[in-house]
Amino acid sequence: MELAGFLVTLGVLFLAGLAADQLGSVTRLPRVTLLLMLGISVGGAGLDLVPDEITQWFDELSIVALTMVAFLLGGSLTKKNLTSHGLAIFTISLAIVFSTLILVTVGLSALGLSTGLALLLAAIATATAPAAMNDVIRQAGIENGFTETLKGVVAIDDGWGLIVFSIAVVLVDRTHGWSGILLGAAWDLGGALALGCAVGAPAAFLSGRLKLGEPLQAEAIGIVFLAAGLALWLEVSFLITGMAAGAIIANFASHHDRAFHEIEHIQWPFMILFFLLAGALLEIGAVSAMGWTGVAFLLLRITARIIGGTLGAHLGGVPRKEALWYGPALLPQAGVAVGMALVAGERFPEWASVIMAFTITSTVVFEIIGPPATLAAIRKVSKNV
Repeated sequence: MELAGFLVTLGVLFLAGLAADQLGSVTRLPRVTLLLMLGISVGGAGLDLVPDEITQWFDELSIVALTMVAFLLGGSLTKKNLTSHGLAIFTISLAIVFSTLILVTVGLSALGLSTGLALLLAAIATATAPAAMNDVIRQAGIENGFTETLKGVVAIDDGWGLIVFSIAVVLVDRTHGWSGILLGAAWDLGGALALGCAVGAPAAFLSGRLKLGEPLQAEAIGIVFLAAGLALWLEVSFLITGMAAGAIIANFASHHDRAFHEIEHIQWPFMILFFLLAGALLEIGAVSAMGWTGVAFLLLRITARIIGGTLGAHLGGVPRKEALWYGPALLPQAGVAVGMALVAGERFPEWASVIMAFTITSTVVFEIIGPPATLAAIRKVSKNV
C-alpha cells in the first residue's frame, strides 16, 4: 500500500506540473511560480498532503535537477557568446555581487545588526536561483542579446557569490584563520572547475560518435549523473562542476547542440518535482516571524540588484534600453543561499536562528516574486528591441 501511495503521489505531482505548464501559458505567469505556490498549498504550510516518502528525496532530486541546469547554463558560455556579451556578463555579475554586499551590509548595520552578522547576510544575499531563471528564460521562448547575457550572468554569478561568502566568513571569524577557510573555498571552486573539465573533455570528444551525428540520450544523462556524483564524492560544488562540463562540451564538441537538447528533453520532469517539493518544504512561518528588519533586508537586496545591474550594464556597454532590466531579472533566490546559510549557522551558532530566518524569508519571497519579474523584464526588453 505504501508503494501504491508513493506512485499515486508521483503521478498526481507530474500531472499537476502539466496543469501548471498549461495555466502558465494562459495566464502568462511563470510556471515556476505556479509550481511553488501549488507546492506550498499541498505541503507542510498548507494541506500537508505530500507524504514524507516523497519529501525525503528532495536533496537527491535537487542535486540532479540543479546539475542539469548548471550543465545547460554552462552551454551558454560559448566562445561566440563570450565574444559578443562577455564584457557585459562579467561587469553585470560583479557589479551586482558587490552592490549587494555593500548596500545590504551598510543598511542592516545602520538598522542595528552587528557588522559581522550584516556582512554574512549580505554575502548570502548575493546568491541567485539558476533553476528558476533558466526555466523562465526557456518558457519565454525569446532569444536575444538580453537573454544570452542573462544566461551567462546566472552561470557565473553563484561562483562569485561562493567566493565572496567564503571571504566574509573569514573576515567575521578570525579565530579559524584565513588559510583553512580560503583553502576550502579554493578547493570547492577550483576543484569543481577541474572536475568539470575532466568530465567535459572526454564527453566533448565522444559526443555524437556513439551514434554518428546524434548522441544517445543515455550519454547525456550519464554525463550529468557522473558530474554530480563525482562532485559530491570529492566534496566540491556540483553547480560549478556541471557548468564547467557544459562549457567545455559547448566549445569543443562537434555536435554539442544535440547533447544539450537531450538534457532539455528530460529535464522538465525533474524540474516539476524539484519546484513542487521546494514549495512544499518552504517554511512560510518564518516570513510572519520577521519584523521590519526583515522587510528592510528584502528591500535592500532589490535595490542593490537594480543599482548593480544598471551600473554593470552601462560598464559592459549594454544598450540603454536593456540596462535597467538586468536587476529585476536577477531577483530570484533559492538553494545556494540556503546552503550558505546552513554553513554560516554552523560556524556561528549564536546567529544561526537569525541567519536561517532571514534566508528562508528571502527565499520564499524571491522565489514567488522573482520569476514574474524575470519574465516581465525579458518581455519588456524584447518589445523594445
